[in-house]
Amino acid sequence: MIPPLHPGSHAVQPLTDRAVASKLAQTKVAILGAGRGGTALLDLLHLIPSIEIIGISDRDPAAPGLTRAKNLRIPVADRVEDLVYNHGVNLIMDVTGDPEMERFVQIHKRPETEVLSGSTARLLWELVRHEANLQTELFHAEKLAGIGSFAAGIAHDINNPLQLIMGLAENLAEEMDLKTVRAQAQEIVEAVRRTSAICRDLTQYARKSSARDEPMVSLNHRLDEALKIARYAVSFHDISVRKEYEEGAAARGNPDEILHILVNLITNAVQAMEQGGGTLTLTTDLFSDGVTLRISDTGCGIEPAVQHQIFEPFFTTKEPGKGTGLGLYNVKTIVTKMRGKIDVESRVDHGTTFTITFPSASEGST
Repeated sequence: MIPPLHPGSHAVQPLTDRAVASKLAQTKVAILGAGRGGTALLDLLHLIPSIEIIGISDRDPAAPGLTRAKNLRIPVADRVEDLVYNHGVNLIMDVTGDPEMERFVQIHKRPETEVLSGSTARLLWELVRHEANLQTELFHAEKLAGIGSFAAGIAHDINNPLQLIMGLAENLAEEMDLKTVRAQAQEIVEAVRRTSAICRDLTQYARKSSARDEPMVSLNHRLDEALKIARYAVSFHDISVRKEYEEGAAARGNPDEILHILVNLITNAVQAMEQGGGTLTLTTDLFSDGVTLRISDTGCGIEPAVQHQIFEPFFTTKEPGKGTGLGLYNVKTIVTKMRGKIDVESRVDHGTTFTITFPSASEGST
C-alpha cells in the first residue's frame, strides 16, 4: 500500500534531453513498476555499465519484472518507500502509470533525486519497445542475409561440375570415335555424381561431425582430378602445367570438399594467365607437422591493396557477371573446417601462390 499522501504535492518537473543523458551517464536508478514497462527498462539499463539499478518494486508480487530482476541479480524491494527514501538513488523511474504513485514519489523523494514519470516515462517505454522491435527485425534480416549467402555459395559449388558436364556434352556432339564418347560419357557420370554429393550434403548440413570421422584423402590424386575438371571449365591455351608431388601427401577431410578447393584455386590461376599464357605449378610437400599444398601461377597477380580482402564473401576482382565473390570465401571456410590454414603471396605482373597447410595424420589415404 502507498502511505497516506500529503496535500500540496508539486507537479513533475520535466527533464531536458541533455539532463537525462547526463543523469544516465552516472546515475543509480530505482524502478517503480515491474510490468511490461519496468521489465523493458531492466533489460535495457542493466546492459549499460555506467548505470546501477538500485532496485525495483511493484505492488503485485507476481509482476514479471520482479522475476526478471531476480534472474539478473537486481534487488527487489518489498516496499516502494524503501526505494523512494533510499539516499543512494539519483533517479526514480516511475512506470506504474498510477497518478497517486506519482504524487507520492514527488512528495517523499529527496530534493536532489530526479523523477521520470507520467508521459515522460511512457515515452521512454515506447522508445525502449521500439528499440527491441528494431533489434528483432535486424536479427531476422541477418538470418535472411545468411541464408542468401549460403544459397549463393551452394550455387557456386554446383556450377563447377555443371561447367564440366556442359563442356563434355559439347565435345560429344562432335565426337565420332566411340571409345572417346564412352570415356567422356563416364566423365559426365562422375560430374553428376559430384553434383549429387553436394545436394546430399545439404540434407546432412545440420549434423555435426568430428574431423576424425573424415577419411584420409590423397592430395596428389585430388589435384589430378581437379586439373581434369578445370580443363573443361577454362582454356589452358599457352599454359603449361608442372607437377611437383611428394608421394604420400594426404589430409583428413571430405574428398568432395577438397576437390572443390582445388578446382577453385586452379581455375583462378588459369584465368589469371588467360591473356599471355604462363606456367601453372602444383606442389605437395610433407613435413613433420603435416602437409603443404601450393598452387602457383605466373599471371597478372593481385594488387597489394586488396590482398587482405580476397577471402571476404562477395569480394571479387573479376568483371561484373564473371564472379560471385564466394569462391575464395568458400575455400577458406573449408580449409578452416579441416583445421588447416591458407596463405597467399602475390606480385602484380609476376604471379600468385596459394599455400594450404593441413595438420598431420597417420592413417591411410583414399
